[in-house]
Amino acid sequence: MTNPVNVAVDFSIPATPQAVSRTIDALRARGIKVTLVDTRAEALAQIHELVPEGATMMSGKSQTLEEIGLELQLINKAHPWVNLKEGIMAEPDPVKQMQMRVNAALAPWYLGSVQAIAETGEVLIASGSGSQLASYAFTSPNLVWVAGIQKIVPTLVDGLRRIREYSLPLEHVRMQKLGYPGAALSKILIVELETDRYGRSVNLILVNEPVGA
Repeated sequence: MTNPVNVAVDFSIPATPQAVSRTIDALRARGIKVTLVDTRAEALAQIHELVPEGATMMSGKSQTLEEIGLELQLINKAHPWVNLKEGIMAEPDPVKQMQMRVNAALAPWYLGSVQAIAETGEVLIASGSGSQLASYAFTSPNLVWVAGIQKIVPTLVDGLRRIREYSLPLEHVRMQKLGYPGAALSKILIVELETDRYGRSVNLILVNEPVGA
């Protein structure tokens, strides 16, 4: 596999089975539920198993969700949920749209991805706007993340490197191709522990193949 970003470490290489096993054990010890699936199609099917029919949900902008086919289902309304993003995107008033985005941080279900997962169990999320971080950190009672095993790195420090040296440059190029000036890294969330004190359910669907950036 050719490294698409010129860095010393190729962060696009999938983790070994041993590293995946260590990571799953570490994540579960930190209160994160993990399901390992083999393919993108199985990841999409697992989302449909986790999120109940009729549930109110919100999703963050995610290349991973696009690649597994979820974004297309949401756009085509080929799903059984109440999709808050649909109403947000249809609102022409920017002030009202912003308030709807704020309210969506309380969505009962929030779907997205992450930029790095350390074998020691920390999960790292990078954001340009920070719009999804409140839901990830606290406000949504149910989270579903999807990530490919190429996002697994040995340590937290490696996770930060992956964000700055790999994910951000890729996102910068992708945004420019879409006609935007580029990508900005404004906030990084590091999830160290998910306590059961508040009754939240944090679910990671780990895909046993590269998916997302």
